[in-house]
Amino acid sequence: MGEMTGGPTRHSPDDAPASAGGGVGMVVAVDGGGSKTDVVALTRDGTIVGRARGATTSPHLVGLAPAIALVDSLVREATDGAAVEQANVYVSGLDLPYEVEAFAASVAAFDWASDSTVVENDLYALLRAGTSATDAVAVVCGTGINAIGIRSDGATARFAALGMISGDWGGGSGLGESALWHAARAADGRGPATTLSTLVPTSLGLPSVEAVIHALHFGTLDNASLTDLPPVIFEAANAGDAVAASIVDRLAEEIALMAASCIDRLELDRAEIPVVLGGGVLRGRDARLLAGVESLLAVRAPLARITLVTALPIVGAALLALESAGATAEAVERARVELEK
Repeated sequence: MGEMTGGPTRHSPDDAPASAGGGVGMVVAVDGGGSKTDVVALTRDGTIVGRARGATTSPHLVGLAPAIALVDSLVREATDGAAVEQANVYVSGLDLPYEVEAFAASVAAFDWASDSTVVENDLYALLRAGTSATDAVAVVCGTGINAIGIRSDGATARFAALGMISGDWGGGSGLGESALWHAARAADGRGPATTLSTLVPTSLGLPSVEAVIHALHFGTLDNASLTDLPPVIFEAANAGDAVAASIVDRLAEEIALMAASCIDRLELDRAEIPVVLGGGVLRGRDARLLAGVESLLAVRAPLARITLVTALPIVGAALLALESAGATAEAVERARVELEK
């Protein structure tokens, strides 16, 4: 969880391998998030020539072997068998150095990989989608929550992002669990009344909080279904429900704290640092959540400049892949415009 040096490997275009026919192959970008994986294949001039989408490839959620197999399948679908010059793979759940190394070692066995292949946490893709600055911070709030800070000398600030055991809370899973926790306590009288007691089971297609609890306990309802609850929580908060509002405010605090921690650990508090926010929960643009993040971050890091990324992270992954392949600035911009359509 401390500072580490280094980041995604960068290579010059002279390092790029030639295709079997002696020409230049495709540039491939992978963004494996907590709910889905996007792959795009491009030529070095930024033209999109293939796409593929599949389920999550986070090894935390599906295991290393299934994640690797799906990445390989999607890359082959997007490239349609063409030679690959450069591949950049960004995946949720690669939070510890060992996890990055294990995923990279598995990817290296594929014929589309090479010595220049980049494998890293998907936060790098989000960060690049929001800024090209070499001193910057990104916080993702989707299925889970995580953050990264980078500094121009290569230093990074990262988190273990392993949930409660590493001090983390938030994302769709954290929000959903909190909503059910409060709904359950309201239903049996241990907690204050909240409309979540009705909204949570209704959203999950069940008649009561008790039915939700039983369904989760006996496995007839997947725990992952709780990640669908954030819109319900925001709805209740905006309607004046104090309990729901407290959950939203807690999330705003966590997001601001993660960003501020990265800034402090990298000693960037005296610079105007871009803080890129992204992920499914944040892309919903809830006014209370965003206002809370802004006000709290203004206290801890007054020079920080918030950027909300509404484009999918595959945009950033593609830009990084093109840059790794030595593409021109014009090609990178062409790809951005096309991918953001």
